[in-house]
Amino acid sequence: MKNLNRIHLSGLRAVEAVGRLGSLAAAAEEMGVTAGAVSQQLHRTEEALGRPLFAREAKGLRLTALGEEVCARLTAGMAELSRAVALTEARAHDALTVSVAPIFASRWLVWRLEKFRAADPGVRVRIDADVGLVDPNTADIDACVRVGKGGWPGVAAEWMLDQTVFPVCHPRLAETLKSPGDLAKAPIVRDQYAMFDWDVWLAPNGLDKSILGEGPVYSDGSLGLDAAIAGQGVFLAWEPLASHALASGQVVAPFPDRYPTGDSYWFVTAAAPRPNPHVARFREWLKNELQASVGGFSAQS
Repeated sequence: MKNLNRIHLSGLRAVEAVGRLGSLAAAAEEMGVTAGAVSQQLHRTEEALGRPLFAREAKGLRLTALGEEVCARLTAGMAELSRAVALTEARAHDALTVSVAPIFASRWLVWRLEKFRAADPGVRVRIDADVGLVDPNTADIDACVRVGKGGWPGVAAEWMLDQTVFPVCHPRLAETLKSPGDLAKAPIVRDQYAMFDWDVWLAPNGLDKSILGEGPVYSDGSLGLDAAIAGQGVFLAWEPLASHALASGQVVAPFPDRYPTGDSYWFVTAAAPRPNPHVARFREWLKNELQASVGGFSAQS
């Protein structure tokens, strides 16, 4: 296909359209350009090919014998290109690709996604779980769920939920925790790379992290929650990380108070998003589900 490098596709499209439709005017209308622009494309293409494809007559353009053969093959090729484009358009309307952090996907979204599929059965949802910050303007995704303070340049971001934190632990360990001060006697599970520390929760209770004892340290919040489930200590968790573990009784929240970290969950799309009718429905469903999960926790506290 290297011979295509010397011919502009727009020129081949002009040759095909004029040959099939029979006139510059008809080809120009289909291509959305002027008849003069189509004429120039024909001239340049014939010059690049080194052979005339049309005979110029008083009545207009007529395909030469070579032009008829070339045009027949171009029509078949353009039809295949059209079907390829139509295939992507069809898939864009029945598919939804969402980029999320792996911890959000595994601890919260995977347990609820079937609800969205039931509400919108005509869409195929693909979850792209990646710790990297994907740019929705250039990546092949429809939306992202991100945690932060918002205000990112070049994207549209809608607030969904403030991030709040609270201690969780195994039910047996919770029996020994009657007040926040009792945390000084409990092993503490720490997330090495957390974007906040225990003072976010301790300070409003008149305490600071200096009271906390030792305990296992993990490089991932999901592992920290697993350690709490296993009874290794008290972990400072957040919604939506701990919602499924709380609902299933794997951990409990020994104290009712939750305090904000200053970050929030955001639904992020490109500044000029590709049209997809499912994006708005998924955004509303996600926001409602997130807030309902927090409401459910509050009701249990």
